[in-house]
Amino acid sequence: MRVLVAGASGYAGALAARLVQSHSQLELAAVTSRSDAGRRLSELYPHHRVDMVLEELDLGRHADVDAAIVAYPHGAASGLVAALRAQNVRVIDLSADFRLRDQAVYEEWYVPHAAPELLAEAVYGLPELHRDAIAQANLVANPGCFPTAALLALAPLARGGLIAGVVVDAKTGVSGAGRAATDTTHFVSVTENILPYKVGGHRHMPEMEQGIALLGSPVPVTFIPHLVPVDQGELTSCYVTPSSPLTQAELDALYAEAYADEPFVEVVGGAPGTHDVRGTNLCRIHVHAEERTGRVLVFAAIDNLWKGTSSQAIQNLNLMFGLPETMGIEP
Repeated sequence: MRVLVAGASGYAGALAARLVQSHSQLELAAVTSRSDAGRRLSELYPHHRVDMVLEELDLGRHADVDAAIVAYPHGAASGLVAALRAQNVRVIDLSADFRLRDQAVYEEWYVPHAAPELLAEAVYGLPELHRDAIAQANLVANPGCFPTAALLALAPLARGGLIAGVVVDAKTGVSGAGRAATDTTHFVSVTENILPYKVGGHRHMPEMEQGIALLGSPVPVTFIPHLVPVDQGELTSCYVTPSSPLTQAELDALYAEAYADEPFVEVVGGAPGTHDVRGTNLCRIHVHAEERTGRVLVFAAIDNLWKGTSSQAIQNLNLMFGLPETMGIEP
């Protein structure tokens, strides 16, 4: 299958290009960039070893593919996705443009939507929760990195209607902010420092609420992300007030059953760290019953550029084309 990566000069797009190129059943047809056309991707990211020239997007040439991974920012992606779908190209969109089902909710948190007619067609691309729908999809909305970790951490509880309230506390590396440097991601601001940001208003919050509501626990989510001085990796800590008391044995059984057959989710006996999953499509989860307060504590570690973005896109591509789900991203 021939695959276009549009927006390949960003962190997520560059890694997606690397993973497509190394995949035995996918062919990297072209890499495009709005800002670095004419440069080789290997010049920007030597470690990815993708020695292709970044081109200016031309749908007359570049839409002659089986699928496209669109790595544009939110707001900019939807127009390109619509143009690709008009030419029957199957699309995985890495932006937020098709993650939220409700147009009004999207526009409250982002920008006016350029292709709302495609919202009903889009499938939320978290394979562990929506595998069958992804396999039939022509447009997959790749989840955000924070919702990926949070929803995998909370899904077993949410399915049982067991969440009465939840606080999600996340720590992420600076690559989550994208390639363009800002004051808050500059080395001087980040090194030897930890910063909470977008307190009370992070755009991934409605995505988390939508996800757990669809699973059976429609409750508001308090979400606070923190920037930590690492380049990539993400640790999400979920503090859950359960709707009924849960013992450690009940939690262990619940999570073991939920993820027993999942190749990329590991339920572990101790709190995970980001080094455990770096450069992989894995999510490591630990659940703990806090007897003193009655709360349930769930920790999930992912690599924000891999399972949080680009390798999850490959997992979705595999499903869409009927390939083994682990192909090219084996744990």
